[in-house]
Amino acid sequence: MLVAHSSMLTAFSQYWQQQVDYKISVSLNDTKHTLKGFLTLEYTNNSPDKLEYIWFHLWPNAYKNENTAYAKQIFRDKEDGKKRWREMKDKGSIDSLDFTVNGEKVKTEADKENIDILKILLPHTLQPGEKITIATPFFVKIPTYSSRSGHLDQSYIICQWYPKPAVYDKKGWHPIPYLDQGEFYSEFGSFDVKITVPYSYVVGATGILQNADELAKYKELGKNNNIAANKLMKYASRVSNGTKTLVYKGENIHDYAWFADKDFIIRYDTAQLASGKTIDVFTYSYENGNKNWESSISYVEDAVRKYSSWIGEYPYPVVQAVEGPKNVMSGGMEYPMITLITSPDANEEHLDGVIAHEVGHNWFYGIIASNERDHAWMDEGMNSYFQFRYEGEKYKANSIFGNALPQDVKNRPLPEFFGMIYGALAEIPMEEAIETTSTSFKNKDDYATVVYLKTAIWMYITEISVGTDKFNQVIKSYYDKWKFKHPYPEDLKAEFELQLNVKMDGLFNLLNKKGKFE
Repeated sequence: MLVAHSSMLTAFSQYWQQQVDYKISVSLNDTKHTLKGFLTLEYTNNSPDKLEYIWFHLWPNAYKNENTAYAKQIFRDKEDGKKRWREMKDKGSIDSLDFTVNGEKVKTEADKENIDILKILLPHTLQPGEKITIATPFFVKIPTYSSRSGHLDQSYIICQWYPKPAVYDKKGWHPIPYLDQGEFYSEFGSFDVKITVPYSYVVGATGILQNADELAKYKELGKNNNIAANKLMKYASRVSNGTKTLVYKGENIHDYAWFADKDFIIRYDTAQLASGKTIDVFTYSYENGNKNWESSISYVEDAVRKYSSWIGEYPYPVVQAVEGPKNVMSGGMEYPMITLITSPDANEEHLDGVIAHEVGHNWFYGIIASNERDHAWMDEGMNSYFQFRYEGEKYKANSIFGNALPQDVKNRPLPEFFGMIYGALAEIPMEEAIETTSTSFKNKDDYATVVYLKTAIWMYITEISVGTDKFNQVIKSYYDKWKFKHPYPEDLKAEFELQLNVKMDGLFNLLNKKGKFE
């Protein structure tokens, strides 16, 4: 075993990942529903390989026509897919690109199958250890909200919106098209983003707001609204027209999203973590939205504290949650430091659980950034396990069963409660193996039950098999070793074997098992 441990440590010491540091300026036109921006990024080649080109994602083009991978995927659902496409009155796109590398205009090659993927041909070979500066203007037509990004009138959900380099890792390039079912994989770096909007908009975004006056105003309003729910104060601009430019900065993040609305109700508080670290907590919601958002700050704080204690401390200085407009499909979508929550009819327990799940993605997706397109379970499934732990410990509840959970189950001691919950979850038909790529699932239901639920069951089986204390030890060491990195399944397995000094082949082979676990 000592030899095996030595080889594991050697493999980790040889780990590398690319670095992408962004500077983005973007302006919102809320009449034409467009973005005009300029991107400058410093790309550092930390790989041992010479690079002749870099793949880029142009994900707004996914909404451009019926031939994109996104359109083809949603059309598999003949009724709902076509309905969603018809209701997307404004189709999305990105254009006006003019790439330069170190100031030199470069050639590009379009991907033969996907208009949301582009290859940038470098004018000179990028050697290991070298950096280059890539720049381009860009112009985005914001689609009517259909899948993660878009607008509903003048409510803006701006996600997957800028030209983004594909990941290059030990397994090569990952130039993947945008999909509705199947998430993302992006390089870590820093973001310096300037967002120009009309004065009357409230903006919630990834990163730390640098405008001291605007931040102070958000905090003042937010404190009042968090305490006095019956006397909500709305953001009011001193200027009736014109624009403002808000500056946000963030480190060790791999994605960037922002949300803008003139009707957001801001809530604010600070949360102290176990180490003594204090972070800012913001939520943004609607006066006529789900009334349970009056407790949203406490839900976010509870989630951050619980996940910090179970996995590892939250590393960022701010955490935020945003309520989506009422006619956005139910659920949520996560981004670093901020998440969208769309559960207009959720009761207190359910809303708390959804917020915990989406805030929890700061750990599984945000901090530990696996390749979600190929190994979605490492994000959604591992996170669902901790969501279920959160709901069980706090409420003796589980969001999958909701009000159908018998009182007899709720009255059981926690170990029995979780045993019964996972026993019941295991009876749900789940044919595909957990280790199935996102694109291989035939429909959303199969994707959801296997990636979210079957993985949570596997996590529970693993916990029971190795013991809760040892399981917790492994998860914490996995987080500490792989935070701000891109682990694969073999890396998780190696950490279990390193920490427990046992082979984990049997449990990890279950990831490839179809049907029920016996």
